[in-house]
Amino acid sequence: MAMQWKTRRRAIDLRHDGIIMGILNATPDSFSDGGQHEGEEAVRHAIRMQQDGAQIIDIGGESTRPGAAKVTVEEELSRVIPVIKKIREVSDVLISIDTSKAEVARKAIEAGADIVNDVSGCTADPEMISVCAETGAGIVVMHMQGTPQTMQDKPDYADVVSEVRAFFNERYETLTNAGVEHDAICFDPGIGFGKTDTHNLTLMNALTEMTVHDRPILLGVSRKSMIGRILEIEDAEDRDAATVALTTFARLSGCMLHRVHDVRKSYDAMRMIEEVMKYA
Repeated sequence: MAMQWKTRRRAIDLRHDGIIMGILNATPDSFSDGGQHEGEEAVRHAIRMQQDGAQIIDIGGESTRPGAAKVTVEEELSRVIPVIKKIREVSDVLISIDTSKAEVARKAIEAGADIVNDVSGCTADPEMISVCAETGAGIVVMHMQGTPQTMQDKPDYADVVSEVRAFFNERYETLTNAGVEHDAICFDPGIGFGKTDTHNLTLMNALTEMTVHDRPILLGVSRKSMIGRILEIEDAEDRDAATVALTTFARLSGCMLHRVHDVRKSYDAMRMIEEVMKYA
């Protein structure tokens, strides 16, 4: 098991306790909370999530929901940079920038971000890897089949677990050969990104097989459409109980990093299960 994940300002200790990454969508069209967290409200929400137990705040300025429209670099920067700067003025919490654009990542790091969370796995922008290498940012390398515009058209794999793992191995070699530090890399299997529910659940049951080169896995299942389809829950905000169940299942499987909307519920569940695990 990976012992730490190195970010730009400090390393995250993964020896004992799971880590919650709180989601802050500075977008008008995200599937769960689009338009709810802009300006000063975004900063207040970030601080609430930190108080509820989040050690990382993940800020995104472009929706990656299925079929989401692309936005320009300028528009994305206008959404995220003021929020990052304001959070950094009042908090030392680790900040992650959720982007696939190298220019956005660079400006976000200059504004105070510590981690780059790239849903394309550093494949969408050829400059992204060098930005991460030069700045020493932590990096989340996610697997996605296709793009947000096409990913759910017809996801297809011969063996989803082996293919995602092969992608992680290839990305690891590419990133480290380009100067990204081993300890700075984290992988995300991309639940819901170019995958059917069967693919998603298969990956959930194979989290221990996803680890490559002793690097940690970050899991993002919060309020996903998969939950809505399986449990017939239309409203994304009503999927938090199922999110907690999946987060707890993943923590029991050794996954230490969890990206969620409702921080307090997942944080409490994880701390409780970790207390039980001490007596195993």
